[in-house]
Amino acid sequence: MVSKRIFTVVAACVVAGPVLAAEPPAVDLARAEAIHMDSCFMCHGPNGESSTKLFPRLAGQHYQYIVRQLEAFRSGARKSNMMEGVVGELSEQEMLALGVFFENKSTTGNVTDDAGLLEVGRFIYNRGNEYSGVPACASCHGEDGHGSAQMPRLASQIPRYIENRLKSFADGGDPVMQGIAGKLTELEIKAVAVYVSSLD
Repeated sequence: MVSKRIFTVVAACVVAGPVLAAEPPAVDLARAEAIHMDSCFMCHGPNGESSTKLFPRLAGQHYQYIVRQLEAFRSGARKSNMMEGVVGELSEQEMLALGVFFENKSTTGNVTDDAGLLEVGRFIYNRGNEYSGVPACASCHGEDGHGSAQMPRLASQIPRYIENRLKSFADGGDPVMQGIAGKLTELEIKAVAVYVSSLD
């Protein structure tokens, strides 16, 4: 059942192709910056670049994805005691403003000196692994890792964060990602994280 769902989702991504993100709406960026400096920057950095390897880089992320994650934290669909406390008092307009605020921030890929691991990650990301049934990540997240309005940007993300998220998906949660991440080896997880984080 899960494999069929994975096939359906990936096939839909391939047929539809990358869906361009809509032009960000007009929002109160000054309010977003105030919220960021009050509640977000300690973990996510002054410009959304992340302050540690454990927290995601929000700079350049699609505003729609950020809003969906904030809503998921508030509803409890995505678990985090810290984030639930942060988003609990945010209005819908404030969440939207934060999404646009972070999308407007620029970011660049991470540098790695492990050429072998980079090539393994490049292969899995772009071609998948037909022997274990892992589809190409690029099918949904795009060859450049920029994602779309529906799929998160992975390019230039913190590699350790990507590793942790893939391992978390393998343990449960999103049924599609669980079916994919659960088939990745430890090496493949690390390689994909290193590769996609190197993209601009």
